[in-house]
Amino acid sequence: MELYQGVNFFELPPHVYAIADNAYRMMCSELNNHLILISGESGAGKTEASKKILQYFAVTCPMTESLQTARDRLLLSNPVLEAFGNARTLWNDNSSRFGKYMDIQFDFKGIPVGGHIISYLIEKSRVVYQNQGERNFHIFYQLLEGGEEELLAYLGLERDPQLYKYLSQGHCAKESSINDKNDWKTVSNAFSVIDFTEDDLENLFGIIASVLHLGNVCFEENHQGRATVPHTHEIEWIAKLLGVHSSVLLEALTHRKIEAKTEEVICPLTLELSVCARDAMAKAVYGRTFTWLVNKINSSLVNKDFTKKTVIGLLDIYGFEVFDKNGFEQFCINYCNEKLQQLLIERTLKAEQAEYEMEDIEWEPIQYFNNKIICDLVEERHKGIISILNEECTRPGPATDLSFLEKLEEKVGKHAHFQTRKLAGPKGRKRIGWMEFRLFHYAGEVTYCTKGFLEKNNDLLYRHLKEVLCRSKNSILKECFLVAELENRRRPPTVGTQFKNSLSSLLEILISKEPSYIRCIKPNEKKEPSQFDDFLIRHQVKYLGLMEHLRVRRAGFAYRRKYEHFLQRYKSLCPDTWPHWHGPPAEGVERLIKYIGYKPEEYKLGRTKIFIRFPRTLFATEDAFEFSKHQLVARIQATYKGCLERRAYLKKRQAAIKLEAHWRGALARKEARRRKWAVQIIRKFIAGFINRNKPLCPENEEFIVFVRKNYILNLRYHVPKSVLDKSWLTPPGILENASDLLRKMCMRNLVRKYCRGITAERKALMRQKVVTSEIFRGKKEGYAESLNQPFANSRIDEGDINPKVLQLISHEKIQYGIPVIKYDRKGFKARQRQLILTHRAAYMVELAKIKQKIEYAALKGVSTSNLSDGILVMHVSPEDNKQKGDAILQCEHVFEAVTKLVVLAKKENLVDIVQGSLQFYISPGKEGTIVFDTGPEEQIYKDKNGQLTVVSVRMPS
Repeated sequence: MELYQGVNFFELPPHVYAIADNAYRMMCSELNNHLILISGESGAGKTEASKKILQYFAVTCPMTESLQTARDRLLLSNPVLEAFGNARTLWNDNSSRFGKYMDIQFDFKGIPVGGHIISYLIEKSRVVYQNQGERNFHIFYQLLEGGEEELLAYLGLERDPQLYKYLSQGHCAKESSINDKNDWKTVSNAFSVIDFTEDDLENLFGIIASVLHLGNVCFEENHQGRATVPHTHEIEWIAKLLGVHSSVLLEALTHRKIEAKTEEVICPLTLELSVCARDAMAKAVYGRTFTWLVNKINSSLVNKDFTKKTVIGLLDIYGFEVFDKNGFEQFCINYCNEKLQQLLIERTLKAEQAEYEMEDIEWEPIQYFNNKIICDLVEERHKGIISILNEECTRPGPATDLSFLEKLEEKVGKHAHFQTRKLAGPKGRKRIGWMEFRLFHYAGEVTYCTKGFLEKNNDLLYRHLKEVLCRSKNSILKECFLVAELENRRRPPTVGTQFKNSLSSLLEILISKEPSYIRCIKPNEKKEPSQFDDFLIRHQVKYLGLMEHLRVRRAGFAYRRKYEHFLQRYKSLCPDTWPHWHGPPAEGVERLIKYIGYKPEEYKLGRTKIFIRFPRTLFATEDAFEFSKHQLVARIQATYKGCLERRAYLKKRQAAIKLEAHWRGALARKEARRRKWAVQIIRKFIAGFINRNKPLCPENEEFIVFVRKNYILNLRYHVPKSVLDKSWLTPPGILENASDLLRKMCMRNLVRKYCRGITAERKALMRQKVVTSEIFRGKKEGYAESLNQPFANSRIDEGDINPKVLQLISHEKIQYGIPVIKYDRKGFKARQRQLILTHRAAYMVELAKIKQKIEYAALKGVSTSNLSDGILVMHVSPEDNKQKGDAILQCEHVFEAVTKLVVLAKKENLVDIVQGSLQFYISPGKEGTIVFDTGPEEQIYKDKNGQLTVVSVRMPS
């Protein structure tokens, strides 16, 4: 689609999109109505081509969000109409069994804004009968296959289509190439978009189901020869779905009401007539419902904006059909195709030659008359047959299909393209039955069976049945069968007359629009892809007259336009013709093409038109026009924008001058008031400052209030952030008392907030810090530096303690642990140990052994020096035989270890901080000495006197 959008018609290979794009662009540029006529045999692809065109317009046309619904409804009207109007035939799985003409309406911007559909002659006979290998309309199978269980139960239907007479006559209810379930989803979605209400759908499906039930109504003949219905189950369902009385419906199917001048007589029907009445009712109900459906879609497509619209018409009508058995429907369809072929010849071949002759253009005429003569003769013969058919249907007395055939032989028998078994030669008789006649069409010969011609042409519904349907409570049937019909005693026009009149109105529509043509060629008779039957294709090309058409186009001119239109469109390309040409249009066009540079072989000038031979010449002119148009538009836009901007500028300038004057006055008045106010305030403050020390009075009141307020506002930026912050904003003299109160309140609040933020664990550690302060403050070096180091719960993880040790002290909970160095009491050899404290004792641990246990009851005291070393001595009672002697330890966190020990032992008063030396207990009657000294570096050694000397570095004070 993107490839063909906006491209000149002959630049790319032929395509459906090229036809659609060219029609759309011509409509937008020339603002006239166009038509795309799609023709071809049944199964050649006409319906698919029309869908492709609609999709192209939906994708490529400009679109607004508000018009999205109109576009969607145009697209989704197709699956609904196909479901109700298409069926599988021998030649086509999706054959259109009705003719469709659609107008797509566009506004002046080229946006699709609405549409209108006209339908022609739906094949109602298919509802009650299908040939072998064919199906009824798609909607019946889609409803059974895809409908919800609740819906089918409400309609009284089963999923198996073989259960219904109207669906099983062709013996192909289920076809592998058709997915009825998916098609049902598409149709259901389309119903919601096209604006069908729940009531509409309920009534519509009720009618569809009633047709299936109607086909299953069985009749029997009683002993009097009258038709009866032995089982009324189906009658009850039909009555429920259509909203009629079952007894009245049953009577209407088995009896006929005959009206005399003064009375009504109800006559029973025979078995055969009851079957005919049943089928007539089914056809009438379905046919009128289809008409209602088209009208409903049209009401959703109508555009309520009554401004002028341009349209592109799309004609997708049934193709030429030749079956093994051809009836009244094929006769009408093929007559329609004859008229369209005749129109095509008139509009292309004959009109082409007549136009050249009228314009005095020299060219080589083409022989196309053979196809034209056939179409003329067949069209004349069709009219005669329809007239005879109508005479037989309306004349008094008995009329049969055989009498109709005899009348044909009498009136049309001498026609060259008409044959019956009686009129044919010896060879032809064998191929024509006694109830058949043969016509020679432009596409070949077709044999028609006259059986059913009169009945289908009459298409009568007994008055009794019509009365029942007119009184239906189904809202759709109420619209389809009006009570006014019962009051009209005139005979309705026959189907043939209606079809002929609607065909005439269609041709008038087609003639009024600028046409484009798509001729669909069926590649093979087997419905297979990529298979091309040369003989079949050659036959179609021949009878469609495509070669004659091609020769006419090659010999003629690709483009022709009246001088006025050509000059009006391209006058901007020449200075002499722009902006206005005041002479005759022909002279203006001649001046224009000379300026552009046309060569003599590229064009011809007729009486009223210019003829351009080559597409490339027109393309070059169109490109130059587009370039010129952009330049002109840019110049017009620039001038207009300049005018608008200057006008807006002058308006703004005047407004700005007035605004500035008023604003300057307002500012001056505001400044004067401000100065006056400032003078008054300054005077008040001077008076207040002079009287500031006096009691509160009117002279100093405002000054004092200002001083208070200013102090309070400044104080908020100088409030202490912590309890240790002793800073405070100096207050003025009159606020000293208030400042003291605020300071106390602030400090209490900080302390309260600080205390609330302390956890129980941290509180316990802080209490230990207090104990440390009481023991060591001012007594031992390094204490001040340790203040900012928080105590730890333990310096040894439980995982670092040997499991055997844990097992030995498992009855006690470990409260604290720390790595220490133990010095032997005699040789002072340093050994790595772990000091573990519990609630009851302190343990010296080496790997998996407990080397010494000191119970707190036996702890006599703890000694440490006043220097910065980490030595501590745990004194034990000499009377305790379990103890080996005092423990000499060195640890990194001596303040923490000592505090933890004495707190757990509850002997905070037994800590001794010594100076110079201390004595320790080695064994009964024997003591040792530890000497503490200072030096340049830390040392611990045994001196010559056998004493342990501990040297530490003096910390700066």
